[in-house]
Amino acid sequence: MKQFNAEKTKKELVTFLSTSFKKAGFSDAIIGVSGGVDSATATALATLAFGRDHVFPVLLPCGTLNKNASGDASSLLDELNIPIQNRTIIDIHKIVDDYSSIDPSIDKLRRGNIMARVRMTLLFDQAKKRHALVIGTENRTEHLLGYYTRFGDEASDIEPLRHLYKSEVYMLAEHLGIPNSIIKKAPTAGLWEGQTDEVEFGFSYSDADTILSLATEEHVSTEKIASQWAEKGFNPNIVYRVIKHMEQNAFKHHLPMTKAK
Repeated sequence: MKQFNAEKTKKELVTFLSTSFKKAGFSDAIIGVSGGVDSATATALATLAFGRDHVFPVLLPCGTLNKNASGDASSLLDELNIPIQNRTIIDIHKIVDDYSSIDPSIDKLRRGNIMARVRMTLLFDQAKKRHALVIGTENRTEHLLGYYTRFGDEASDIEPLRHLYKSEVYMLAEHLGIPNSIIKKAPTAGLWEGQTDEVEFGFSYSDADTILSLATEEHVSTEKIASQWAEKGFNPNIVYRVIKHMEQNAFKHHLPMTKAK
């Protein structure tokens, strides 16, 4: 991976956000704040780009699931001095439960996808209400791995972090002064109790970033990366696991499928 300059990246992204919004004719931003590092970083950037009065965070908890995340999200908004009247909290528990009750066969993965798409619907409704654009919080690692719900948490009007690997988001978050309580906790999509991203993957974000960078930017073959991995005393199976995850979800980057003329 290339050397990362957090200050330069911050300035570029603040300019990107403000210029893009101005060009589109908008001045207010809606952002879903989960209590995780990606949404925290995007919210901090939005506050720098537009000013705290033009940022409208939306917290979308699901009952008692991942309860500490809402506290972290609220603390972040306090740190950024975003006005109370700009904040919206909508508990999606009843919406998700009402739909899930229709089909007793719904498992935790389907329920998680429903949660992500309900949140997307509510974010865009809030944007319509306030004549605002929805800022996304997806990073490059998640995007390459296809680690998102189609038409759910990847849906947005603008994505300031999608070109940054997860490790780069962490470095930017530290530079922006995001609280350690957010930076240090295990990444989770918060879609079911006890879920964490890295346990679900079977590999760490740090390993994924290194492997994905070699594969997608330096165009090193999977076999060569695995060989290099083994030479350094690491488990080469992790390389194959990361690449397989990326390849299996590559179709998500080409939706909807359309028939050529």
